[in-house]
Amino acid sequence: MKDNKTGSVPAKLKFFGLGKLRPYIKSYRPIFVMLVFGALFTGVANTVLPLFQQYAIDNFIAQKTLDGLPWFVVAYLGLIVLTFVVDYFGSYSCCRLEMFILRDMRRDAFNHLQTLSVAYFNQNSVGRLHARVMSDTSSVASIISWDVNQSVWNIVYLVSASVVMFILDPLLALCVLAIVPLVALVSVYFNRKLTSINRKVREINSEITGGFNEGITGAATSKTLAVEHKLDKDFYGRTDGMKRKSQRLGHHRALLFSIISFASSTALALVLWYGGIITQSGVIKIGTLSVFMTYAQGLMEPVLWFVDALSDLVTVRVNMERFTALTESKSDVEDTPEVIEKYGDGFNPKRENWEPVIGDVEFDDVTFKYPDGEEYVLEHFDLKVPRGTNVAIVGETGAGKSTLVNLVCRFFEPTEGRILIDGRDVRSRSIGWLHSNIGYVLQTPHLFSGTVRENLAYGKQDATDAELDAAVKSVNADGIIARLENGYDTYVGEGGNTLSTGEKQLLSFARAILSDPAIFVLDEATSSIDTITEKLIQSAIEKLMDGRTSFVIAHRLSTIRSADIILVVDGGKIVERGTHDELIGKRGVYYNLYLRQFREESQRMDG
Repeated sequence: MKDNKTGSVPAKLKFFGLGKLRPYIKSYRPIFVMLVFGALFTGVANTVLPLFQQYAIDNFIAQKTLDGLPWFVVAYLGLIVLTFVVDYFGSYSCCRLEMFILRDMRRDAFNHLQTLSVAYFNQNSVGRLHARVMSDTSSVASIISWDVNQSVWNIVYLVSASVVMFILDPLLALCVLAIVPLVALVSVYFNRKLTSINRKVREINSEITGGFNEGITGAATSKTLAVEHKLDKDFYGRTDGMKRKSQRLGHHRALLFSIISFASSTALALVLWYGGIITQSGVIKIGTLSVFMTYAQGLMEPVLWFVDALSDLVTVRVNMERFTALTESKSDVEDTPEVIEKYGDGFNPKRENWEPVIGDVEFDDVTFKYPDGEEYVLEHFDLKVPRGTNVAIVGETGAGKSTLVNLVCRFFEPTEGRILIDGRDVRSRSIGWLHSNIGYVLQTPHLFSGTVRENLAYGKQDATDAELDAAVKSVNADGIIARLENGYDTYVGEGGNTLSTGEKQLLSFARAILSDPAIFVLDEATSSIDTITEKLIQSAIEKLMDGRTSFVIAHRLSTIRSADIILVVDGGKIVERGTHDELIGKRGVYYNLYLRQFREESQRMDG
């Protein structure tokens, strides 16, 4: 769905705020036309069928003759069969349109999420985004397809049946239609209540979705903290609240439908009373009375639909607003049209125009604060990092050590100043170009569902087995592959949960190495693994970093003593810089950190 801004939008759609639905319909216009045609035909056919009943009563039963019955049966069965065929294709068109629109909307939402910055995901929960992509799109697609089909049918049936009744007998038609305004008023009253309750139900449902997601993703944490009872209590509170609201919703719905049923019976009683009088007087025939009885029972459904349609319009408008709020949200970090024209975007990269990266990094008068923050983290910060330089970033937990690497990786843009790669502002080249030349290994390793081979190939999708072997051996992870039952073709499970943390981390290193990046970023990449695995990785890192620019966020200070430059972060700001020996000599923040860690490690060894 690329062409989502072309063409004029009907005034009614604009009025209801649904103009953005048109592109999704426009792409499947033939299916939509078939859907509408099917509803038109079946609406007219359902109006005509009672007239066959009238003809049969007046010409066969009342006259006690079968003359012309074969042709009547052929015509009657022909209409039924034709209605069945058209109704089938109309319903099939509804199904197809719903699935196509659902696919396109979810694809648009998912693809747009891939373009958003890290800041967006920091500010929006997984449950909330999941509801936008799954629940809201499902509601919109259903209304566009099935509700449109039902809308056309009801309008056609209501109008055509009313016209037929007035043609047959205006006074009797008024008897049937007189009750319609009353039914409409009652339905409007109930609809307001239903809309209000339904909105609350949807809000609670979003909370349940979010709670369910957190319960699954945080299962290990909840078990280790033994807080299952609390989570159960919280989740029970949400589901019980939804149960009570849903029961109230069901109560009002049941009452409304009971009133509609009563109104239908009342209309039928009026038809029987007045129709019986005028039938005895010879004004109309029994067959005509039977037509009115059928319409009296059938017309209440379209009236109820009109009221529901108003509620659906409100619902789909809210759904669409939530959906477009996601798909139109702007990223804090995005390429200019000129850059996209030359280098492509994340979905259509123009790799032939990507220049090779040497690895020189420079912070030029950089001032920065986070989008949701108030204080500046960096102010007029300058730092030149020549190719092959190893930069270590240290500090207390929560001190803000990731800020610099977030800027280098362009997860955030500088508030002021520039980040230069090989002497050029990173904004003059594409995000895809930059990220393809950075090997990023997180503190908490993440593997995607699939095989080991598929996970490693994210670093280089056309990698050969020889290249995979070389990458795995370079980080001493070949032993892992040898232990796995199916080697590279072993499934790692969701998030890599069939592997240990150390195994996932080693494979994450191999994945980063496979793309042969010019710049490495290690975000406390060895803090969550055992010391034996850390030694394996550390020995590999020393070889891999040779000739490459690297930024290492360090947890254990003993691992970065040989760094070319160490940046010390305290209170969200860089307070010291220098080599290990220089910073020890200053006896400042770094010295105190190092001394404390040294004592803690000594105590552990003594213990």
